[in-house]
This record gives sequence, C-alpha cells and structure tokens, in this order.
Amino acid sequence: MNDRAAPADRRLHRRIPLGSPATIVFDGGDSVPAECIELSVGGMTLHSTYVPGESEVITVEVTPPATSLERPPLVVRLEVRRCHRLDDGRFEIGGAIVSILG
Repeated sequence: MNDRAAPADRRLHRRIPLGSPATIVFDGGDSVPAECIELSVGGMTLHSTYVPGESEVITVEVTPPATSLERPPLVVRLEVRRCHRLDDGRFEIGGAIVSILG
C-alpha cells in the first residue's frame, strides 16, 4: 500500500479518449495531418509532425467518430500549452480551446 496521496489533477475538465483524424489548417490553405487523441470542453491533445511555437494559436479540424449520423468536423482555435517529441517522430501537442469555429 502506498501512503502518499496522489497529486491533484490539474485538468479542469474531464478528457475523453478519441483517436480521430484531425487536420491543422494554416492561413492560406496549407494543412498538416494530425490525430486528436483526447478532447474535453476546454482543450485537446493532438499527435502530429507539426512543431508549433509556444502559445501559438492554431486552427484544428477534428473528424467526428464514424456513426450512423453524418456530422461536420469540429473546428476550433487551439492555444498551444505544451509540445513534446514522441518516440515515433511525431509530437504531442496539448492546448486550450480558445474558440469554436464550427
């Protein structure tokens, strides 16, 4: 038995594992593929080859999971809070949703 208490969870919102395709879209129309790993009311975690700058605000389109209903992608502006390299050469990007565009 461990006598130490678990550290408080810093997340304000419950995260939902997603694993859905996503796209980081830049001004001018260029884009980079990504994968939305987790989603919450206040933020999301992505895996991508793109390396954002600290506090950079990016536009992300997340394809909804396949269901019997056709749904448009979730489009948000995401402020980057963290980014670190994964073993497969991609980067894990965590951020706060600053606005929902669609």
